[in-house]
Amino acid sequence: MPSFSAFQPVSTGGFPDQQIYYNVRFDKLEVKPQSGRYGYEWDAEAWVGTDYDKIFVKTEGFNNGGAGRSAFGRTPRWESAEFQVLYSRLISYFFDFQVGVRQTVEPIARTYAVFGVEGLAPGLFELDTQAFISQKGEVSGRLNAFYDVLLTNRLVLQPRFDINVSAQRVPELSTGRGFTDFELSARLRYEFTREFAPYVGVSWERKVGETAAIAKREGEVRSKVYLLGGLRLLF
Repeated sequence: MPSFSAFQPVSTGGFPDQQIYYNVRFDKLEVKPQSGRYGYEWDAEAWVGTDYDKIFVKTEGFNNGGAGRSAFGRTPRWESAEFQVLYSRLISYFFDFQVGVRQTVEPIARTYAVFGVEGLAPGLFELDTQAFISQKGEVSGRLNAFYDVLLTNRLVLQPRFDINVSAQRVPELSTGRGFTDFELSARLRYEFTREFAPYVGVSWERKVGETAAIAKREGEVRSKVYLLGGLRLLF
């Protein structure tokens, strides 16, 4: 990804722009306590490649702290869990175009084609925008944006905005047409090193539009606020 994150060379031969690098980054590895339970969330990506061409693996998910029954006994209840494998091509100095496959495991199994753009917008906002087309023809999208504010050389405040949209109603996912939900959050981290940074923060999640109306009819919570703590890791 065209970012200022740390990255490691795999080889030292050849021209600089043909050298192979790799990077692994956990933006979220956190605990979200609420109502006597501890939810867990991760958001990570890894890539390997040259300045121009890379292979990305992305994954994210959330467990609300509950548990369900299965053939293996009590198992964590995941609200969401997904994996992506993407080919990424540099299209400008700060942006990559990405295409690949997304597989959701929870809340239901779905396979999607993925098209997206990731990189640094003016002002050094990090953006990750993606469009999805499922095996059933469902079209959806998401946008993630965050920005690092350096309070000191080691103390960094990261505001973040995430929003999802759907082109049609998807009853299996309890989502409606249009904007479905968003999350506003802020994380304050202390960088012992660039590679290891614990953080604390706050997150507000809100369902909107038709999706909020569906949640109200089904007796689901439409808005949540979390205090959170976690680690940001780079390899």
